[in-house]
Amino acid sequence: MGEVIRLADRREARRSQTRVPSSVRRVRAEFLFDLCCPFSYLAAERVDRMLDDVTWTPASDTSLRCGSLAAQADVEAVRQAAEQRAAELRLPLVWPERWPAEVPAAMRAAAFAAESGRGAAFVLAAGRLAFCGGFDLDDPEILAEAAAAAGIGMAGCLRAMGDVRRDGAVEVAGRRLLAAGADRLPGLRLGRALYWGEDRVAQALTAARLQAAAAAAR
Repeated sequence: MGEVIRLADRREARRSQTRVPSSVRRVRAEFLFDLCCPFSYLAAERVDRMLDDVTWTPASDTSLRCGSLAAQADVEAVRQAAEQRAAELRLPLVWPERWPAEVPAAMRAAAFAAESGRGAAFVLAAGRLAFCGGFDLDDPEILAEAAAAAGIGMAGCLRAMGDVRRDGAVEVAGRRLLAAGADRLPGLRLGRALYWGEDRVAQALTAARLQAAAAAAR
């Protein structure tokens, strides 16, 4: 086990640096992610920093792509694109040994965390362990560390990790994104508008600002 990440302190420090207006942070949003997706990792912290009222929804990247990443895309091209984007954002990126393999146990735990109101904290901790440390998120010890960092009870998290009935909801979330026209993760829904792809996070924030301004003018 490594040192527990103090997520609350880091989020507060980053929010004070970016000075996102409180009216924007209160805009309701849904963030759809897959913990094996490097672009979900690259976007998650900005979403958490920009918006307070976020529903964190695990969505299967495999279902969205109608197959595995290896079968549907050039893995090396995805790797290079993610590394380039991480460099632009000045974020670390270390590849887990099993990437791009799915991490179903971690996704089940993420769903449980979201139900417990700790979705953001768990996703950020898990993303850092996977893509900053290169750890396998389906390792129970690594998931236990993410749960501890997020302040989640271990008993419930362990039950969720082994509950295969949760997989259906994750797959359905991916298929719904596909039906809505999305072709990649992460997804960010603001009202009826859906943005997909890490590169559209800034566009979504602009939309959130406009939405907040319109609400304030009423």
